[in-house]
Amino acid sequence: MFLTISTTGTPERPATDLGFLLHKHPDVVQVFSTAQGRAHVFYPEATPEQCTAALLLEVDPVALVRRGKDKGRGGAPDAALAQYVNDRPYAASSLLAVALGNVFSSAVKGRCQARPDLADRRIPLRIDVPALPARGGPDLVRRLFAPLGWRVTADSVPLDDTFPEWGDSRYVRLVLDGAFRLADALRHLYVLLPVLDDAKHYWVSADEVDKLLRSGEGWLEDHPEQRLITSRYLARRGALTRDAMARLALARLAEADDARPEELDNAVDESADTEEKPVPLAVRRREAVLDALRAAGSARVLDLGCGQGQLVGALLKERQFTEIVGVDVSIRALHEARRRLRLDRMPERQADRVRLLQGSLAYTDSRLKGYDAAVLSEVVEHVDLPRLPALEYAVFGSARPTTVVVTTPNVEYNVRWDTLPAGRVRHPDHRFEWTRAQFRSWAGEVAERHGYDVEFRPVGPEDPEVGPPTQMAVFHAGGAGEQSVSGTSGKGAAA
Repeated sequence: MFLTISTTGTPERPATDLGFLLHKHPDVVQVFSTAQGRAHVFYPEATPEQCTAALLLEVDPVALVRRGKDKGRGGAPDAALAQYVNDRPYAASSLLAVALGNVFSSAVKGRCQARPDLADRRIPLRIDVPALPARGGPDLVRRLFAPLGWRVTADSVPLDDTFPEWGDSRYVRLVLDGAFRLADALRHLYVLLPVLDDAKHYWVSADEVDKLLRSGEGWLEDHPEQRLITSRYLARRGALTRDAMARLALARLAEADDARPEELDNAVDESADTEEKPVPLAVRRREAVLDALRAAGSARVLDLGCGQGQLVGALLKERQFTEIVGVDVSIRALHEARRRLRLDRMPERQADRVRLLQGSLAYTDSRLKGYDAAVLSEVVEHVDLPRLPALEYAVFGSARPTTVVVTTPNVEYNVRWDTLPAGRVRHPDHRFEWTRAQFRSWAGEVAERHGYDVEFRPVGPEDPEVGPPTQMAVFHAGGAGEQSVSGTSGKGAAA
């Protein structure tokens, strides 16, 4: 991964003063060993009129995975190869942000021992980031940097120049122009690079709030996208985000001319007492699935595509569910589920209730026959459409549980998320996302082919125009293909 910082100058104020600010001599190529890899700092050009400093970070993906295992993180539950073959060595992310803070630590703090006067001087800057992952697209990039005073050029990078019909990737080439103190510019990058990537390569703990407030001092307090920046930087951890937002509110009040001590004392308490904590959609989804299984009286349950085992863990907490089987195609996901569930430390009677099996839902599997219920929670959209009939037969035709619960995103609701560009799906691995009519049509046809009744239920807050964020179908065996929607039955696929 790579970025450049350029400035211009005059004979009286040469551009090579950038070397003093960065504490890196323009005539020397320097190499630094960091936790993320080897960082190289060099100057492609260094004249009194124009000076450019480049930071190149060589990431070792194998070492990165090993460090994650050593620290007990284990990485994401993807196919094993994806841990090593990914965009982390090439795209500007939290890896580059941390390296930036380490290699240019004095510059980030606004210190310049050799020329103290330079640290407080606003200089013309141009920052070029050739490959920036941007979850939210070029529009979000502009919304984050433009309010800070930058002139922003954010161009989408196509998936493949040879096949323009494939559309754009989630990467942009970013160019920032403006006159800033170098310390301020580096702090903007330190915070906003991981925000745009919407991911961090390390565990986010309480001390990250202090890092955010230090780096955001003087600009984050009044940024129009403050909540989004705070939430993403803190890996969407609700408690940390609320703490940071309250402290930012306190800082704003402290700067106000008419702020009184009693107002400052009440500012955080009132926010903490009155703010309604939103229930995450994933929690609402699990609760909706559990409600459906409770109502059906299911005892022996299959979680098909169980991932890291969140639903399995929720099922284990209720005595009604006497046998729980989690199935996933990914061995790594099953290992992560086993670790999260602490199966090796679980009491024997509890452990006897759960099994984790490796298997593909594209093939029939005799081990899955005879169960009361099966759950496909956020699974079907990860299957290529031509392979969906195979999954349908494996579950509804071969395994044939009494009850099947299916949840999937409602693509119509995507317009309610400002950070989701038009035409994009919610997750890069989604092969499709259905409208309510499309989902009901598919579910109705499945029910008719395999002799099930089906009813539809909303999951999450239901918007009067675009419906709920998640849609759910509950199939009951023994019917003749009837459907009910919100308690109303009818023949055929609902539109």
